Amino acid sequence: MSKEAAERRAPASPTGELARIDLNLLVALDALLAEESVTAAADRLCLSGPAMSRTLGRIRRALGDPVLVRAGRQMVPTPRALAMRGDVRRVLADARSLFAPAAPADPATLERAFTLSGHDSHVLAFGAPLLDRAAREAPGVTLRFLAEDAAGVPSLRDGPLDLEIGVIDRNEPEIRVERLTTDRMVGIARRGHPLLDGPVTLRRYAAASHVHDSRRGRLSGPVDEALAAHGLRRRVVGTAPTLASALFVVAGCDAVGLVSDRIGRPAAAALGLVTFEIPLDLPPIEVSMAWHPRHESDTGHRWLRALVRDTVRATPPAPPET
Repeated sequence: MSKEAAERRAPASPTGELARIDLNLLVALDALLAEESVTAAADRLCLSGPAMSRTLGRIRRALGDPVLVRAGRQMVPTPRALAMRGDVRRVLADARSLFAPAAPADPATLERAFTLSGHDSHVLAFGAPLLDRAAREAPGVTLRFLAEDAAGVPSLRDGPLDLEIGVIDRNEPEIRVERLTTDRMVGIARRGHPLLDGPVTLRRYAAASHVHDSRRGRLSGPVDEALAAHGLRRRVVGTAPTLASALFVVAGCDAVGLVSDRIGRPAAAALGLVTFEIPLDLPPIEVSMAWHPRHESDTGHRWLRALVRDTVRATPPAPPET
């Protein structure tokens, strides 16, 4: 037997059979069974009479049953058509439900743990209001805050991480990024620091001892690049792995540090630190959130993104120094 003949005699797979079925015929079949009239069914589907007649012919060939037959001046359904009428309607209802937009999540019914990653300055600034609002809106939700990944590559695509908050400066086309707010850097020092006895000039600022937070222990950054443009260098006497630890270090010694004005200044003020303007043109800080596209339409994750978006943008500007 030839290969072609064997293929003709071989039974078709269920997947292949389904691929040959025009599922639009279900919509027409439902209209025909409901109206029991080709003309009325055509009007219902905004089709012409001849087009509906051709569709009925295709349905008859697909089912091996006439479906509707002439009885005097009317058309009546066959026994098989009557038997399948309820099934056709249920299948269509299920299909419409499947492809309908997901209903908005009801936070009150969520029972879920979300994992967020970010610089500890963002946890210091937004952790309390995020937890407070989540407790009011979704008492069954748990928020887990993780430190930034020291390797710089979040686990968004791998699954453990739901949302990253911070300066998202990577170019990963498969990751969704939304900007939340813009901030700027200011200096911090203990109250009574000698640098604050007079104007903070470039030379006085560069001559001070410096501590900054870096999870990787880096000793240089944008400040050093800006100082170098003026032919100056600063002395970084140490680094701390988190902003919180850097704040405590600055509070207990004569080194100065850096915080973001809107996000970090409240934490510095809580330790009695004084902020001051840095006499440099530093780039702004773009704070964003990032997530994997698989969460794009997930109703719970959409609620989480709205929660973070509203909380971050509602954070008031830092109050002026008194």
